[in-house]
Amino acid sequence: MNMIGAPLDRVDGVLKVTGRARYAADHSFPNLAHAVMVTSTIADGRIVAMDTGAAERMPGVRLVMTPFNAPRLPEGGKAAAGVPPAGRILSLLQDTTVAYNNQPVAVVVADTQAQARDAASRVRVRYERAGSAPVDFALDKATTHKPDKVKDESADTQRGDMAAGLRAAAVRVEAVYTTPMQNHNPMEPHATIAVWEGDALTLYDSTQYVTGARKTVAKTLGIPPGKVRVVCPFVGGGFGCKGSVWSHVVLAAMAAQRAGRPVKLAIERPQMFGEVGARPDTEQHFIAAAAADGQLQAMQHDVVACTSYLEDWLESSALMTRMLYDCPNQRTSHRLARMHIGTPTFMRAPGEASGSFALESAMDELAYQLGMDPVALRLRNHAERDPGKDKPFSSKSLRECYRLGAERFGWARRNPAPRSMMADGKLVGMGMATATYPANRQAASAMVRILPDGTALVRSGSQDLGTGTYTVMTQVAADALGLPPQRVRFELGDTDFPEAPVSGGSQSVASVSPAVRAAALAARLELAKLAMSDAASPLYGAPLDDIDIVDGWLLRRSAPERREPVAAPLARNGGKPVEVQMSARPGDEKQNFSMHSFGAVFAEVRVDPELGEIRVQRIVGSYGVGRLLNRKTGRSQLMGGLVWGIGLALLEKTEIDPASGRVANANLAEYHVPVNADVGSIEIIVVDEDDPHINSLGAKGIGEIGIVGVGAAIANAVYHATGRRVRDLPVTLDKLMA
Repeated sequence: MNMIGAPLDRVDGVLKVTGRARYAADHSFPNLAHAVMVTSTIADGRIVAMDTGAAERMPGVRLVMTPFNAPRLPEGGKAAAGVPPAGRILSLLQDTTVAYNNQPVAVVVADTQAQARDAASRVRVRYERAGSAPVDFALDKATTHKPDKVKDESADTQRGDMAAGLRAAAVRVEAVYTTPMQNHNPMEPHATIAVWEGDALTLYDSTQYVTGARKTVAKTLGIPPGKVRVVCPFVGGGFGCKGSVWSHVVLAAMAAQRAGRPVKLAIERPQMFGEVGARPDTEQHFIAAAAADGQLQAMQHDVVACTSYLEDWLESSALMTRMLYDCPNQRTSHRLARMHIGTPTFMRAPGEASGSFALESAMDELAYQLGMDPVALRLRNHAERDPGKDKPFSSKSLRECYRLGAERFGWARRNPAPRSMMADGKLVGMGMATATYPANRQAASAMVRILPDGTALVRSGSQDLGTGTYTVMTQVAADALGLPPQRVRFELGDTDFPEAPVSGGSQSVASVSPAVRAAALAARLELAKLAMSDAASPLYGAPLDDIDIVDGWLLRRSAPERREPVAAPLARNGGKPVEVQMSARPGDEKQNFSMHSFGAVFAEVRVDPELGEIRVQRIVGSYGVGRLLNRKTGRSQLMGGLVWGIGLALLEKTEIDPASGRVANANLAEYHVPVNADVGSIEIIVVDEDDPHINSLGAKGIGEIGIVGVGAAIANAVYHATGRRVRDLPVTLDKLMA
C-alpha cells in the first residue's frame, strides 16, 4: 500500500483540536483532591521549623505533609537513584536539607485547587542558611571535577599530536563560547494524578517514559512494579524534562496514600524552574587550527558545565566535535562545576545544541581567517568515517545536505565581506552551520490484534509527545498488514501494554516502528495461514508466498480475482481474533558502524544598524535522516527544532538571583521564547537516504537534530551582517551595541 512516507494527517488531530484528548491533569475521579507544593526560598541550608497550623485550619484542607510527618521511604527515598533518565535524586521530604531554591519542602492537599494554593501560601518555614550558596556559574566554575564518563564514552579524549598539529597550522582560532541555563517550557506543565486501590497504585502522569516511571516509583516506594500502573495517552510537550521521574510524581503518590483519596498535583509554571531540570550553563574553550588550504590540523574543545550538589549531570557538549570533521589531532574534555541549583537534565539535543554553537562558530571564525567560504571549509574537512571511533558511518548524506541547502538558500549570492549587504535599510547577514545527532535505538515490543470486523488494534507502551507517534505507527502497521490506515487503531501510553523505551534521544520511531512492523507481519502471516488451511476460503491450498493482503483483501498474487475480505476467515473461525506480540532490538550494528543523522542549516538575519535589533528573515534546513516515515509530521518536527533554535540563539536565558538562588524570570512573560513575529520563512529539505543498518525500516529519529547548529548559524549570520562576533548566547542587541 506504500503508506510509509505518506503525509498522512495526524490520527489524533481531531481529538486535540476538539478538546477531547485527555492529558494527565484532565482525568477525573470521585472524591479527587488537589495538591500544591510549597517550595524553598533559600538555596542552601536546612529547615529549622515549620508552622502549618494556619494552613491546616483552612476550609477544605485535608493534609499538610512536611519533612516532619511524611512517610519514611526505603533508603531515604533514594532506592531508585541511578543513571538518568529513570533514576534521579529526589526531594521527598525525607530530611530537612535544602539544596536549591524552589525545592519542594511541603505538600498541601485540599478539596479544591484554590483551597490548596491558598493554604500553601500560609505555611511558614524557618530556615538556617548554610552560608554563601554558590549560584553564580561565573564564580563556581573555578572549582571543577571530572565526571566518570560522558554517556558511554570517556570524559576526555585525545588523538594524534596536538602540539605538532598546532605547529603545522597556518591559521588558528582560540576563543571561549558560553551558553546560559535554559528552562523547558512545554505548553503542558508537569502534572500527576495518583490513585490508590488497596495496595495498587495508578498514576496518570505527563511523562516521556511510562515504563521508567513505573519502575522508579515502585522502587522508591518499596512496592512491586506489578503494583504500579502508569497511564499517559497524551503529552503536551516534553523536550527532555519529562523523561525522568521528578519529586512531584512520588509526592503525589505519598499524599494520595496519606489522604486516602485520589490526588492531583499539577505544577505551577514558576515551579517548573528548579524541580524538573534545565539545560545547564556551559563555558567552552575552543581551539581550531588549519593549514592554508583549510585542512584542519588541530582541534581542542574543553567544556565546563554546571551541575547540582544533589547529583552529577553532564551536558556532553564535546561529543559532536569528536566525530564531525576529519582532523588528525584533537583533544576534548568535560568538567563539572557544582552549584546550588536543581539538577539539570536533558533538553532538546542535550550536548549537541550547546556544543554545536562552539564548534560551528569556531569553524566560521576559521573560514574568515582563511578567506575561505564556510561551506567549502566544511567540505574540505568532511569525514568519510567517524574519526573518533574509526568506524564507517551507517549512512551519511551530509554533502548532499550542503549542496541542496546552499542551492535553495541562494548561498552563492552572498557577499562574504561583513557589513557588505543591505536591504530596506537593514544590515543583511547570512550564516550557516552543520547539524548532527546520534541515531539511537533500543529494544521495544508491540502487540497486533486483527479483529473479526477486519480492523486491527496495535499497542505499544511508548509515548507521543505531540511528535506524531500515533500517526506514524498507524502507517507502519497499516502498511505491513495491508489494511487502510482508517482500519488500524494504535494505542500507547500505558504500562499494561508491551514495553517500549523512553521517548527521548530521537529513538521512538527507530525503536518502536520495527517492533510494530514485526508484529504486524507476524499477524499477517497467521491470517494467511488461517485462510490457506480453510477449505471454505478461495485461498485454500495456496502457497503461502502467493498470498497477499491489499487494501483489506486477502488475495492470491498469481490470481488476484481469488480473494476475500480480511474478516472472512476470522468469521469462519468463530470470530476469534489473530493476536501476535513481537519484539525488536538492535544487534551489533553499533559495534560495526557509527550511526548519526546529519544536516546543514542556513540562516539570514536583518539587523537594524542603529538599534541592533535582530530579526531572522529566513532559515533553510537540509537533512539526511534515513527514511522519513511521514513527510508532514516529519517536516513539523524539524520546523519545531528550527524555531526553538531561534529561541536558543536570540532569546532564552534563565536569570538566577545570585543572592537567593531564585530564578528571577520564572514565567512566560519574562522567560522569552519565540512567537510568530520572531519567526520568518522556514524551508525544510529532506534528502532521500537509505540506511540499511539502523533498523528494518531504515528510519532514524528526527526530534533532536532540528535545533542543532541553529544557534551557530544565526550567530554567524549576525557576524556577517554586523562584523561583531558574539560568543555568548543569547545574541542580544546590547551585545551588538556595546
